[in-house]
Amino acid sequence: MHADMLTPYEKGNKNQTAEWSDCIAFYQGLAARFPQVLRFEQIGVSDGGIPLHAGVVSADGVFDREQIKRDGRPVFFNNNGIHPGEPEGIDSCMAMVRDLCFEPERLAALGRTVLLFVPVYNVDGCLNRANTSRVNQDGPEQFGFRGNSRHLDLNRDFIKCDTLNARLFNQLLTAWDPDVMVDTHTSNGADYPYTMTLIHTQADKLGSGLGPFLRETMLPHIYAQMEARGWPTCPYVNPVSDSPDDGLAEFLEVPRFSTGFAALHHVIGFMPETHMLKPYADRYASMRALVDVTLAFTVSHAGQIQKLRADAKRQARSRAEWPVSWTLDEAHPASFRFKGYAAKRSPSLLGNYTRLSYDRSAPWERDIAYYNHFVPDAVVRAPNTYVVPQAWREAIERLQWNGVEMTRVQTATTVTARYYHIASVESRGHAYEGHMFHDAVSLEARTGTFTLQPGDCLISLDQDQARYAVETLEPQGHDSFFRWGFFNSVLEKKEAFSDYVFEDLAMEMLETEPALKASFEQWKVSNPELLSNQEAVLGFIFEHGQRHAEPEWRRYPVLSIM
Repeated sequence: MHADMLTPYEKGNKNQTAEWSDCIAFYQGLAARFPQVLRFEQIGVSDGGIPLHAGVVSADGVFDREQIKRDGRPVFFNNNGIHPGEPEGIDSCMAMVRDLCFEPERLAALGRTVLLFVPVYNVDGCLNRANTSRVNQDGPEQFGFRGNSRHLDLNRDFIKCDTLNARLFNQLLTAWDPDVMVDTHTSNGADYPYTMTLIHTQADKLGSGLGPFLRETMLPHIYAQMEARGWPTCPYVNPVSDSPDDGLAEFLEVPRFSTGFAALHHVIGFMPETHMLKPYADRYASMRALVDVTLAFTVSHAGQIQKLRADAKRQARSRAEWPVSWTLDEAHPASFRFKGYAAKRSPSLLGNYTRLSYDRSAPWERDIAYYNHFVPDAVVRAPNTYVVPQAWREAIERLQWNGVEMTRVQTATTVTARYYHIASVESRGHAYEGHMFHDAVSLEARTGTFTLQPGDCLISLDQDQARYAVETLEPQGHDSFFRWGFFNSVLEKKEAFSDYVFEDLAMEMLETEPALKASFEQWKVSNPELLSNQEAVLGFIFEHGQRHAEPEWRRYPVLSIM
């Protein structure tokens, strides 16, 4: 223990977490004292105007990102405090960096690997301190809040980038291109003996090289090392029913979450989730162990990880088909030796229902079903080039923040391209993280001729960031820009009609447009109850006729040159 550089957690009763100001001052002091080991600096500000910092630890005093990348050195990224009410990572990272500074043997063990870390990501939430927002959590005595100054959950913001924090994160991860990322959390959910549970980048989504390596080599090593250190670890407890007895389903971390976002860049990501009902001291110790174990594995297997990542990027450049949406494979579960507590169900004293509880005096251990495979449920044929019209600057900005290479059209050019007609959309009936998220979309692929204007963006998939481009620009993608509402205006028809005038015109359209007449006759058979609704009848003819068609209505504006 380094008595002159103790963390607030270490100084107190092991039930304290560092406040933002103390945390930043701690790192600034370390950086001033050990300038050849630690570089610590502000990288931007949050939406609330609070400085956001990042640090770099290097065993040989090289901190320049360009040189590190030029030399092909491995990078391990530790992100903390995305949910400041889950602060184990904030405190354990402070101690880890301090130990690297003070202990030459520990620092030398990094070798060529560089440690990149964000001490507190949600700085706004970290300043919003109380002890009541984490309803079921055992300590610490005071902690931050999940939402930022805009009341947004930053672990839902990586694709949509409503916050300055997410924009900085996109740019930071793209610039450093880490090989492994650990984003620290605390879990809500069932009761069980484990202190540490683990979400990882879903192996099937990582692909044929990185996926098997993660599943068959890296995860078994992490589990074995955590067991040896006294912190047996299990997969994130995501029951297929209401308790773990009936099995666990691996968490599908889509790109709105940090690990799913990292996968778009072929980064192996981990989201350790300590158990909320365990004492804070135990959660802290298990988090420190998990990060240490994962960092050590990254150092010792860096060459293999880097090669697999390079292979994944190279393969993506010429990939003919892309899965952009995944679903759980319920037919082929694996198994996991799980330690649990007996689930009890009893009448509630509050209402007329049965409540769930867990009996810690009745532990059990047995093999349970573990659904850890996912299969694609939407696969798209990759274009040679996407065209993003310059008008859609919100999408273009996010592509740029993620290093997507693009060129601009120089002169007006006519092309034949695939486009999507949006047949239908099902959206949530409530706000979700500042958006009306589209849960389902039905598309019709069509081909047309378009004139590209100077300034429109051309995105070839012959680049390292192909996967990010595909999964954000294909509307079916789990967290595509379309699903988050970036293109909502094309769902609105801009002109309307006056029914008393349009009645006669509608008759004329049916006489002159045979396809319209056929579809209208079919519609009448399918919707007899709507025939007495003038607005519905005229609306169908207006929307499906060609005479007053608006080409942009329901046409997804991103084009695919095949």
